[in-house]
Parts: sequence; structure tokens; C-alpha cells
Amino acid sequence: MTQEEFASHLGVAVRTVAAWSASPYMVPQNETQRILDTAYERADEPVRRLFIHLSRPGVGPPQAQALRVAIAVVMRDAEVLLVCRQDGDDLAWQFPAGIVKPGGSAQKVAVRETLNETGVHCSIRRHLGERLHPVTRAFCDYFLADYVHGEAVNGDTSENADVAWAPVRDLARYIPADRIFPPILEALEAAA
Repeated sequence: MTQEEFASHLGVAVRTVAAWSASPYMVPQNETQRILDTAYERADEPVRRLFIHLSRPGVGPPQAQALRVAIAVVMRDAEVLLVCRQDGDDLAWQFPAGIVKPGGSAQKVAVRETLNETGVHCSIRRHLGERLHPVTRAFCDYFLADYVHGEAVNGDTSENADVAWAPVRDLARYIPADRIFPPILEALEAAA
């Protein structure tokens, strides 16, 4: 069947079938999975055999990717921009950050998430390095960024409790120094 015919057969939108075709390893929502299961159960044996044959790509199963996070260390004179994340009852200060989708640009995510979370426009000065975070086990890309303009406001109240410009000399009051990626400390000391 064409995508249009298959969508009509299942009673779903053509864009849904197109999305499956573009991302064959995506997991459908429960309701959609029930529709697919019913269609498979009602199919005759030759169609089932063809489905089994076509659903075994020669490249093997999809490979998992580590969670990748882009982190912006935004400087304004001798201050650095921080967000206070809320996780249930726990609060923790950190640098603005966002998840990088597979194939995405970590640098663009760092700039975009800083703006979305804080209302601050920034520009990347340089890449500070990368590491597997010792606590979260996420792959982290760190960027030193310069403040361009904007007022620091809490633009993401679902994730953050507060936003602040912290004096670099007082950063340890917000984030313990032993939890900060050493290249960040070196860049902040050089810039302050």
C-alpha cells in the first residue's frame, strides 16, 4: 500500500505513517500500537510473512545514544549567569543547559536554551570541553559565552525556581567548586 492507502486503512493521518517511515524505530503511542496490532492480527499469512521479512533490517537493531547536554557558561563582566533547578523539593544552582537531539548542534542548543530559560541573549566565545558527567552520566558539552543583551528572568518556571547573575568570586556559594568542570573554573578565573 502507499502511505496514503495505509493511513486510510488504519484510520490515522498520512503524516503519522510518513513519520513511521522516516523514523522506523520510533515507539508508537499505546492507542496507535493497538491499531497496528489489530491490523496485523487481521492480515492474512502472506502479508504477515512480508511484514516480518521487511521489519528485519540488515543493519541490526538501533544503537542507543547517550543523553547529550549543552551547557552555557555566560559571562557579563565579573558575573556568571546561573539558573536554580527544581527537582521535586530539591533546588540546585547550575549553568543554563539543554538537551541536544541526535544530529543537533550543541552550540545552538546552548544559546537557545539560555535565551528560553533566562531571557538572556548570548554568543559563544569558545568550546570549553566535554565530559561524561560524573553524577548524571550525561555527555556534556561546555561553552564559554558572552552576554549580549536581555534581562535575566525565569523563563522556564516548570524547571527553574530562579535565575541570577552571580559574582565569579562567589560562585562556590552557589555551586561547590569540586562539582564544577575544571576548564570552567579556569575560564572564569581568566575572564574575571
